Amino acid sequence: MAPNDPKQTGGFFSSIATSLSNFGSAMSRSVNGLVGYEGLEVINPEGGTEDAEEEARRGRWKEEDRDSYWKMMQKYIGSDVTSMVTLPVLIFEPFSMLQKMAELMEYSHLLDLADECEDPYMRLVYAASFFISVYYAYQRTWKPFNPILGETFELVNHGGVTFISEQVSHHPPISAGHAETEHFTYDITSKVKTKFLGNSIEIYPLGRTRVTLKRDGVVLDLVPPPTKVSNLIFGRTWIDSPGEMVLTNLTTGDKVVLYFQPCGWFGAGRYEVDGYVYNASEEPQILMTGKWNESMSYQPCDLEGEPRVGTELKEVWRVAEAPKNDKFQYTHFAHKLNSFETAPKKLLASDSRLRPDRSALEHGDLNKAGHEKSSLEERQRAEKRNREAKGQEFVPKWFDRTEEIHPTPWGDLEVYQFNGKYTQHRAAVDSADDIEVTDARSTEFNPWQYENLSAE
Repeated sequence: MAPNDPKQTGGFFSSIATSLSNFGSAMSRSVNGLVGYEGLEVINPEGGTEDAEEEARRGRWKEEDRDSYWKMMQKYIGSDVTSMVTLPVLIFEPFSMLQKMAELMEYSHLLDLADECEDPYMRLVYAASFFISVYYAYQRTWKPFNPILGETFELVNHGGVTFISEQVSHHPPISAGHAETEHFTYDITSKVKTKFLGNSIEIYPLGRTRVTLKRDGVVLDLVPPPTKVSNLIFGRTWIDSPGEMVLTNLTTGDKVVLYFQPCGWFGAGRYEVDGYVYNASEEPQILMTGKWNESMSYQPCDLEGEPRVGTELKEVWRVAEAPKNDKFQYTHFAHKLNSFETAPKKLLASDSRLRPDRSALEHGDLNKAGHEKSSLEERQRAEKRNREAKGQEFVPKWFDRTEEIHPTPWGDLEVYQFNGKYTQHRAAVDSADDIEVTDARSTEFNPWQYENLSAE
């Protein structure tokens, strides 16, 4: 019988069942020493034995901020807080969600290899490793800025990739992105659903991700696991994504199922990913194993999921060296995304790099960042009032809403499609000889479709 569920395999993946049964039982304690917070669970992801009260005080919040925020947020427990809560900038990183979407492109060469590969199962090994690679960046515990409606992010000068993302809806918050190289196209409509649990939050990705490999026209579809952020208010914030990632070749029916282990006893199982590449008959062909914060490897296997005799485990991806003691846990690539090194000629004024709140936070000015964030959010509300008063609807520039409703395990998603206008825009800009050379840093952030709002 083929091991269709990697959680059931023995030997090679023997640690999985142990981690599942022990998850959390030796790592969490109630905060009984802090008056008013009795019963609140604080988990140390490293499995330390510190007193729960001491562990709870290790968060990034000042005590007075933490206490007032906790009192305010209790009424939201059990709710989806995607767009109903205004958060302080002290928990933010100088990055927008649109930049976070672009961060997946760091290891885009893996999709190039997938496109060049003739073996249909190795093709999925490369593609699955590409989608695993972004989780190293996703372990950052700082929150990105929510994009303003109409905000964009552009990426060039990296591995032949041209990337554009746009905030296409504010309520509900939806982002759309498109990347292209000579080997592949990448399209995503991104929407999340959350469940606030008090000192933690669960995040469900109601997105649709499609990759088309150009050589053979193969289309790949991704369903990622949910994510849980623990110790939002008390303790050291940390992120885990326990569950299954499924990458399906919609052209052939082959697929990859990778299981992200939950963090267990004393950190056991944390970061570990195991699973198989299956053919269309759901027979295992290649096993995959690794850690999403380090590397992934693969090995051909038999129909029982055991490594084939005479084969060996081979590494397919390893995380690049990261800066030491970086304040926001940034990779070198994340720093490049915040720089103009990865920006095209004549950057769109709606680009995330130009946000004044993001820039202020990057330079360490929290007061200015908070003021600028509030100002942008108020202007966004004013634009909405202006638009509604005129009976008009916001229309994205680079993506069109389709009639397609895409089902996900956590709800339905309205799909946005790249309309090709950005490709025409970029070709015109890049071919023009009379483009005035200006410092992009001096460009005012302007995602607005309705001007002179202060006069309304």
